[in-house]
Amino acid sequence: MDEIAARANTSKRTLYAHFESKEKLYLAVIELVRGLYLDKLKTPADYAADPTEAIVLFCGRFMELLLWAPAIGMCRLAISEAEHFPEGSTRFHDAIFATAHERLSGFIAERWKKTPKAATTLTDALLGTILYPRFPRALFGLDHVSDEWLDEEKLDPSFDLTPIRGAVTMLGLQ
Repeated sequence: MDEIAARANTSKRTLYAHFESKEKLYLAVIELVRGLYLDKLKTPADYAADPTEAIVLFCGRFMELLLWAPAIGMCRLAISEAEHFPEGSTRFHDAIFATAHERLSGFIAERWKKTPKAATTLTDALLGTILYPRFPRALFGLDHVSDEWLDEEKLDPSFDLTPIRGAVTMLGLQ
């Protein structure tokens, strides 16, 4: 709390006046991150008229956001604090992973006329395929992640979509 107060250019007393505990501050940070993340992620339909391209670009943006240094840092923090603040870890997981899954699964169900269960199965397979091995390698510090601020509106054109296109093709989402 001392470090946060110093960075905020305020006193610890003022900080505690706004947040009665470290957990409340942590939950407020998670809510802030959630809003920023979901605003940048959007929904698959926001990316392209073609449903296959929309999924590829949505998943690309999802991965771009996950492989961003601040996101990796928050993931590490959520994992390290899971025993102390399980509600925070649950909220962070829901914001970053569950919401993306819901958006993608709903899109697949609607555009490919799949049952919710079938769409969930496809989404599980797609996200599992694109997350591994890139995300764990970044999480463990084995691969470089971007520190640069991400464009508010679109995926970086240099982001490699090849593995995502392969996963989408493999699952028959064309």
